[in-house]
Amino acid sequence: MSLETPPTVAAPLESPAATVSLQPLLHDLVSCVAAPVVTLSDAGGDIRPAGAQGVFAADLRWLSRCELQVDDAAPEPVSTATLGADAAEFLSLIRHLGNPGADPTVWVRRRRVVTRTGCSERLALVNQSDSTVNTRLQLRLASDLAPIETVKMGARPTAVAFVGPAAPGGPLALVGDGARASITSPGADLTVDADEVVLGWPLEIPPRSSAEVGWELTVADPDAAVVAACRLVVQTPTVAADDRRLAPLVARSVADLQSLQMATADHPEWTFLAAGSPWYLTLFGRDSLWAARMLLPLGTDLALGTLQTLAALQGTSVDPATAEEPGKIPHEVRRSVFAHGDTVLPALYYGTIDATPLWICLLADAWRWGLPAADVEGLLPALERALEWLDAYGDSDGDGFLEYVDRSGHGLANQGWKDSGDAVRFADGRIAEGPIALAEVQGYAYEAAVKAADLLDAFDRPGGAGWRAWAAAMAIRFRESFWRTDDLGRYPALALDGVKVAVDAPASNMGHLLATGILSPDEAAEVAARLVHPSMSSGFGLRTMSDRTGGYSPLSYHCGSVWPHDTAIAVHGLVSAGLTDAAAVLTDGLLAAGAAFDNRFPELYGGFAATDVGAPVPYPASCRPQAWSAAAAVMVVQGFLGLRPDVPAGVVDMAPAPGLGRLRVSGLRIAGQAVDISVDADGRCTDSTPLPGLTFRVAGS
Repeated sequence: MSLETPPTVAAPLESPAATVSLQPLLHDLVSCVAAPVVTLSDAGGDIRPAGAQGVFAADLRWLSRCELQVDDAAPEPVSTATLGADAAEFLSLIRHLGNPGADPTVWVRRRRVVTRTGCSERLALVNQSDSTVNTRLQLRLASDLAPIETVKMGARPTAVAFVGPAAPGGPLALVGDGARASITSPGADLTVDADEVVLGWPLEIPPRSSAEVGWELTVADPDAAVVAACRLVVQTPTVAADDRRLAPLVARSVADLQSLQMATADHPEWTFLAAGSPWYLTLFGRDSLWAARMLLPLGTDLALGTLQTLAALQGTSVDPATAEEPGKIPHEVRRSVFAHGDTVLPALYYGTIDATPLWICLLADAWRWGLPAADVEGLLPALERALEWLDAYGDSDGDGFLEYVDRSGHGLANQGWKDSGDAVRFADGRIAEGPIALAEVQGYAYEAAVKAADLLDAFDRPGGAGWRAWAAAMAIRFRESFWRTDDLGRYPALALDGVKVAVDAPASNMGHLLATGILSPDEAAEVAARLVHPSMSSGFGLRTMSDRTGGYSPLSYHCGSVWPHDTAIAVHGLVSAGLTDAAAVLTDGLLAAGAAFDNRFPELYGGFAATDVGAPVPYPASCRPQAWSAAAAVMVVQGFLGLRPDVPAGVVDMAPAPGLGRLRVSGLRIAGQAVDISVDADGRCTDSTPLPGLTFRVAGS
């Protein structure tokens, strides 16, 4: 190289974050929910134009920025308090105002309340100093009207313009995708730019007093597919327990569940639970069914609304683009096409292998819990169509198992509850190729057939004997094809792949089999032993996949993380099988995790062992609240009590688990009647509300 030649300068390396859109993290955001509205902010209450922060309604982000300033300076947050699922209060210091010295004397209290049509804030500027404070409080607002799936992909949409007030003092407006929002701010002056609005309040506050201002956003969406429920049905029980972790977990969980109650626009009187916030504030077949099933101890109204809503959407024709088939229960409903990466789902999508048998199971369970016969009878035609789907379409290749495959090329590759693309793996880590027959789905199908047969017989419908024979044959096939052995013993494989090879990774799916009846008592004991082995039980709940497998990662969405609902289903199954020692191990882990997460179960969390970490590690993109995670707390209570009503038979069976301490639960509901139950530390029922026409039978008494 000559001296005259300029040196070669390497191009600066571009940050991967600058070129790759990453799903935004959620765990540290403050969430307030009253479905279909949710706000996500930082710890000071600010909504900043980054990540998933915003005010969402109807699958659109109406505000992407809402930042508080005092004299153009940002307050310093010191306290955040959640006041229920739908409200929060933030306290922040204003240290450039007030008395000199170290003690803060001016602060702002910001109280946010979310309703089912929008949100509002009250902003109180407190002057505890010795002098009058003259200042200006202002909010900077912006909107990008981004669809929820765009936000989930980590995209950064550009801001859109507000529509200024038609008259002085009138509301601001935003218009997007057939919906409209308005913002009112009494007493504020407005500065409206192309992509930002500033609401300003000049304030003069005497010593040791305060001034309060406020604003409100209201959304109207006449084209919404799902709306706020007009009938709120989730009841609140009262729990008193020796284990002090249980009562606050149940209270917070039920409050979250109440915030997730929704309905379709066509039938606002039929209440179901949205799957979760913020990505899933809509109807999801599997999630809504499981949540309603877990909440049967609180009454059958939610189950009825969920069953009716899904039956009204039951498939009637074959459509590969939507995965619709006659008798099939749908997977999810959106206001429009939901595009996320290579996955493009229609507004009404049927790509789920398990929602249909789970619908049957919920109907049968609700009947046992006392759903009135007239309501059950009205759903029997849908039951018969669902059974036809099990036989004619669920088993697409005629091998006797239910399997799935995406035939559209843009739907979900995996269509069980573990629906991420890498969820079904062999023990060596290889990803299985479809069509996939999941272990738990065969159990659901077996259970659905047996329970449907009971319903058909009870209501003088034909076919009961045939479905019992179908279930018996399924159990034989399952036993022959799914069971595998490794150095820890026998266990059911995760699935069968497209050429009927067992996908041999030990996974939590086997826990779902316990309550279905497809396992013998000896097989249930073998499953229990595997579930509580340290390779599966993290100490904070049940791992989705054994840590001895090649595909395991504690922060994998479905291959090593812990999902509270998944653990609770296993606990319920263990109690049903009389395996209470194993149930106690998993229950203790769940309660430890609930306490660590401020009594609000996230969607999932890391599968790190409790012996390696001092607290459960958040899965940072986990949704909260999530319907079936919150409902897990109620299922744990049912497990403690060992409660199994059979209202048509006139009995309520109880088998309380010994060694879990004293427990009293008030406000349970059986056959529409309020029930209080108390058990002692030895598992003996010490008190229960008499129910006309029903006999309590307590194990061991």
